[in-house]
Amino acid sequence: MSRYGEFAYVYDQLMADVPYDDWAEFFNQQVAKAKKKPDSILDLACGTGELSVRFAQEGFSVVGVDLSDDMLMVAQEKAAEAGLTLSLFQQNMAELELLKEFDCVVIFCDSLNYLQSDKEVQETIQRVYKHLKPGGLFIFDVHSVHKMKDVFGNQSFSYVDEDVSYIWNCTYDDTDTRVEHDITFFAYDEEMDAYHRFDEVHAQRTWSIDDYQSWLSEAGFINIEVSADFKMSEPTSNSERIFFSAQKKEAE
Repeated sequence: MSRYGEFAYVYDQLMADVPYDDWAEFFNQQVAKAKKKPDSILDLACGTGELSVRFAQEGFSVVGVDLSDDMLMVAQEKAAEAGLTLSLFQQNMAELELLKEFDCVVIFCDSLNYLQSDKEVQETIQRVYKHLKPGGLFIFDVHSVHKMKDVFGNQSFSYVDEDVSYIWNCTYDDTDTRVEHDITFFAYDEEMDAYHRFDEVHAQRTWSIDDYQSWLSEAGFINIEVSADFKMSEPTSNSERIFFSAQKKEAE
């Protein structure tokens, strides 16, 4: 059973080595390539706000949306510590409804892979299109089929630290390119002077590059570009992270 509240408060420690700077740099490269000067960014599935804070520090007006209230609480605390103000909303990205349009919408850190049906992915893409200004950019990344099958597969991983440790078991389902992440955490509790166990189960699913491109086109996006692993190069059979950049049509 998932206890997402506890997970939110160990998330940043577990993600300490995640290359957030690479995502921020990739975003800036895509914006420069599109010859855009955006003012506003919608950070969908913003989590604990690590990228939202970075974007705000660069001078962008940032709105963050996440499914988890606990993640958003951490994001708010992080923004306050940085002397920033973020507008944060708790919503499912497949049901996104904000009374505003943005210059850019991003879904980073393979967050789109948490949607479990092609209908949800298509609805998310359509709602992103609705929330973009004419000519606005949509940038996101997903796990490749190769990563789901050959890297996660049916593997087990572990991490040991004084404050938090985990045992992470992956179960791969080839019928729908889906991986279930079953993670047992042991987090140190100072008041108890003991380790507290809690369990998380997360499922991720991905689709082919052609599927994502087709759904983007059907939603109305143009200038769809695909690259891999934080580079501008085309994906290969060994690419692990696929990036998409697409543009909403200019106003007619």
